[in-house]
Amino acid sequence: MKTGQQDNDAPLRIRELLTREGGASQTAVQVESNTVHSRDLGTAILGHAMLRVAGSASSVLIGVYLAQLGTSGFPVDAGLIGLLGATSFAAELLASIPFGWASDAIAPRWLMLCGALVGAVGVRIFALAPHVGIFFLSRTLEGMAAAAVTPPLLAFLAASTSQNAGLRARVMSFFELSLLAGLALGGVVGTQFWVHLRLSSFSFLALTYSMCAVFLFVGARKSHSRGSRAAVHGLKQALQDPAIRTLAPVWLCVNAVVGLWLGPTTTFLLTQKPKTIQFLDGIYAATPSHVGWLLLGYTCVFGAGVFCWSFVLPRMAVRSAMYISLVAMVPVCFSLFAFNHSGAWNPAVRIGLLVVTALFIMVESGFTPAALAWLAGTLVKSEGKGVAMGIYSVLLGIGAIVGSLLAGWLGKILRFDGLLLGTVGLAIVALFLLRQVTELESREASHETA
Repeated sequence: MKTGQQDNDAPLRIRELLTREGGASQTAVQVESNTVHSRDLGTAILGHAMLRVAGSASSVLIGVYLAQLGTSGFPVDAGLIGLLGATSFAAELLASIPFGWASDAIAPRWLMLCGALVGAVGVRIFALAPHVGIFFLSRTLEGMAAAAVTPPLLAFLAASTSQNAGLRARVMSFFELSLLAGLALGGVVGTQFWVHLRLSSFSFLALTYSMCAVFLFVGARKSHSRGSRAAVHGLKQALQDPAIRTLAPVWLCVNAVVGLWLGPTTTFLLTQKPKTIQFLDGIYAATPSHVGWLLLGYTCVFGAGVFCWSFVLPRMAVRSAMYISLVAMVPVCFSLFAFNHSGAWNPAVRIGLLVVTALFIMVESGFTPAALAWLAGTLVKSEGKGVAMGIYSVLLGIGAIVGSLLAGWLGKILRFDGLLLGTVGLAIVALFLLRQVTELESREASHETA
């Protein structure tokens, strides 16, 4: 395959480039983007997985800890917990672009190291004393920690794979897997820590953040700074880049779908007393703990799809992968609609329908790694990789907010059918907008050929 050929010829191309290019800055960029070992990339991605596990486990621990404080007389309610969650999310949202820009000015490894250590401090101080001010400070620090790691890490991965499209596709797939693994394992880790360690759980999570810092620093040890002047120029490039502007609305739609389903509305509809004859409406009203297992099962299916895409994506056009993934959302919705109205069906038929749905979910899981690979490919010559990734981190958050609000409105009117209707609508809009991305890519390809 072409990908294998590119991997084998990479050292020869590097030597040729270093021989031909006389400028010191060009040589430095070539070394950075071509000599990073795949083991280093894997170490950095493992560090990101540990960060997400710690963040997810922290959210669970905080909920359990505050529930215990509530039974002891401390004034805590669901409103406070919601504000704490929003604080962490808002901190990550607001800090993503500044930290992304900073990673263009200084070496990403130092930024990621400091970010993970800030997360360790944040999670540790939460249980120091039952004080609301400490709670909000802790969640702010954890949100900033995530912002200080994700955009710089994505920028480092983009720079390290800039000369190998196949490797870039695989790396972005495994980055997405690390995020999913964190979400899937974080809840389990958090609950087990609390059962066995109680308040000491926060200290062990701080230790997890510290280990994450080591993995990120070691994995990105060959990252280099470009200086403040290059960072300012990179910011201008990112804001003016047509590739970013055209992919942004598509990315927003897809992340709105994520917010539609992974927000609190879905859990509410699953566990509230049924109000319609829809099969999924209130299905776990008597056993709300089963929602966690449902989320774990979905994450495993989605993660299996991303893992398969990590082998398929390097062997096909990225734009085709994005199209296929978006198109797959439509049959997923139709399958779930049929399942939602299968109350009178034979259980065996229902299970068969779930299997088919799971296969389509695995197909649709390829959009995020494909989009990240496409974006990283367009930023090969850009000095604004960090700020571009920061922009997309912000769009992820905005999309999640929009999707959560849309879920609340549609769920109130149509229950689960409303969530499915919203998903189909967003998928169709995203497919229409994706045409602009592919048209831009075609024009650039024609220009290069000419």
